[in-house]
Amino acid sequence: MMRLLPEWVKNFTFATTKPMSDMTFLDIEQVVKHYDGHTALDGVSMQVPQGCIYGLLGPNGAGKSTLIRIINRIITADAGQVMLNGHLMVDEDIRYIGYLPEERGLYKKMKVGDQIVYLARLKGMSKADAVASMRQWLVRFNLAEWENKKVETLSKGMQQKVQFICTVIHRPPLLIFDEPFSGFDPVNAEQLKAEILTLRDEGSTILFSTHNMESVESICQQITLINHAHVVLQGSVNEIKQRYKKHVFAVSSEERIEANPQLFSVMDDTPIGMGSEAPRGSTCHIQLQQGVDVRDVIAWLNEHYRLQSFGEVLPSMNEIFIETVDAGMTTT
Repeated sequence: MMRLLPEWVKNFTFATTKPMSDMTFLDIEQVVKHYDGHTALDGVSMQVPQGCIYGLLGPNGAGKSTLIRIINRIITADAGQVMLNGHLMVDEDIRYIGYLPEERGLYKKMKVGDQIVYLARLKGMSKADAVASMRQWLVRFNLAEWENKKVETLSKGMQQKVQFICTVIHRPPLLIFDEPFSGFDPVNAEQLKAEILTLRDEGSTILFSTHNMESVESICQQITLINHAHVVLQGSVNEIKQRYKKHVFAVSSEERIEANPQLFSVMDDTPIGMGSEAPRGSTCHIQLQQGVDVRDVIAWLNEHYRLQSFGEVLPSMNEIFIETVDAGMTTT
């Protein structure tokens, strides 16, 4: 689908159809926000590269929503600054942002098409471009027949598709999605995921706030985890998974593997992914002892067992999230 762009977006300098660059597109420096008797953000910094899907993570009350509101100019920070594309953000920069809040909201009595065009016009699109783009998006989301129906007649999932269209129709260089998959069934969630990846590939920078760690692993390239108003974890998803690995390996063998106290312990001895009739212990997880070289373990296993597979198991982002947040709770 050819995406229609308003003139001001066409003239905005951001990379289209290019991979994530080293250029920082959204730069948050030492942002502080206090409320009465509560510090929501305490010196939070993060740099979001251009063309990146960047995860903003944290438990409830960590400060994520406050930071999103500051970026959107809904509230102001008490200290620190937010830079967009190399300049200090001002109110006029809101037109370069598409924001899908967790609390969805549409005008229930408006017709679907009128709703989308109205919000597109507020973001600077001409009426002709807004109408043409609206119809392209409705076709893409199988909503064309609902263009002249009132929003209130749509199902919850269909309304959320409409709100997504309203968020992205003006093709802003920066998109902020807060729990975008909430309420979607797996099929529609997969379609939305594909659209988000396409937007990234076309040049948009995406800030993605969620509690769903599976979606973080599948689409985010980098993350910041906030807890108790502070950044507690930051970096690329792959690098973080390597940092938190526990030297655990999945091993398959024709025989049941017993622990070798000098080399490794056996964490479990139940079949994994081999069916209920698989021999007990044919696949297990082992954890290497501190300082043991994996090559020595493979050599020993090959000498004593008929190995079928051997591979490292990295922790999931969900495990890392829980471990990091729990560690923060024990220190407060």
